[in-house]
Amino acid sequence: MKEERSLSLLQLMVNEGLVPSLEEEENRKTVIEKLKQIVVAWVKRVAWQRRLPKQDIAVTSATLLTYGSYGLGVHGSESDIDALCVGPYFATMVDDFFIVLYNMLKSRPEVSEIYCVKDVKVPLMRFVFDGILIDLPFVQLKVLVVPENLDILNPVFLRDIDETGWKSLSRVLANTQICRLVPDLKKFQSMLRCVKFWAKRRGVYGNLNGFLGGIHLAILAAFVCQCDPFVGLSALISHFFKKFAFWPWPRPVELQDETLHPTLNPTETRLYMPIRLPFSSYEYCHSNITKSTFYKIRTEFLRGHNLTKDLLKFDFDWHNVLEPFPYTKKYAWFLKIFLSASKQDELGDWVGWIKSRFCCLLFKLEEVQGLCDPNPAEYIDVNIADPHVIF
Repeated sequence: MKEERSLSLLQLMVNEGLVPSLEEEENRKTVIEKLKQIVVAWVKRVAWQRRLPKQDIAVTSATLLTYGSYGLGVHGSESDIDALCVGPYFATMVDDFFIVLYNMLKSRPEVSEIYCVKDVKVPLMRFVFDGILIDLPFVQLKVLVVPENLDILNPVFLRDIDETGWKSLSRVLANTQICRLVPDLKKFQSMLRCVKFWAKRRGVYGNLNGFLGGIHLAILAAFVCQCDPFVGLSALISHFFKKFAFWPWPRPVELQDETLHPTLNPTETRLYMPIRLPFSSYEYCHSNITKSTFYKIRTEFLRGHNLTKDLLKFDFDWHNVLEPFPYTKKYAWFLKIFLSASKQDELGDWVGWIKSRFCCLLFKLEEVQGLCDPNPAEYIDVNIADPHVIF
């Protein structure tokens, strides 16, 4: 019966378009390969502009490392691609990445809606390439040659990286370690697809809005896979809800890794839901979770547990677990934020600036008397409108 529940869940994911077709997969691979070629051409142009010796220009290179949902292999038909541009020691972010590479990309016929998001913790370029949205941050390594098959866990490549570069690189490191530490990668990928779909349906997905981001859910899912390596997909989902509905926050969640020393501090009280990054014994996932969003997340964990604690019930249905959150029934008031600009480029910069400070608005809203009820069943939902359709 549990196996049947797992198969029905896999079929539901296919029906919901969570699994891309072979054609869509090939299109993404083609986009990545084209971007890699552009990045290599870019770094050689920069080397020539810097008047490096001819032999250095000939051998220098750069590459792309994918991360996020695409890097973990859990992307859907509508997912974007997160890719880190890794450049050599002479390529700078300000002059070369945001100017030279930006102009090269902007001149390409496949590229549209390109803009730079600079004034954030992880600066990046955002653009559409052959119909796929790309987020492209940058890191500079202290080497002349960045191999295409870069082993990012090699300490040789991780020396003398500045704070901004480290924040960009940490996302790739986290993905790499998660894939290394889970006992069954395919089972983990299926589980994470389901968990992300649930989080989006129930309104608890999105670090920007004070909820769980992709990296948070990936580590939580990987943690459950480590705890229960021999159970099926349906049981993993059930255990996921049970474990985190009753987790003693703020005790951190951390993956089992024999290469890391145990933490000296068993709790992290600065964060509501501390989740340790899997490549460090002291760093945590960046989190915008607030008092109200913390209550909502725990309420949804508890709801999921109540609906999945008995998978063998005759009338069990995954559609009940994944039912969209009834916003119009739950709330009488909504806040919509409109952003406008005379030019598309200016709008992109404006959107990036607003999004980077969105969590500040959540904190301000929680300070308003009566707006945030401390009851765990009550919470705030704030959504930002799509900037691409508002002018």
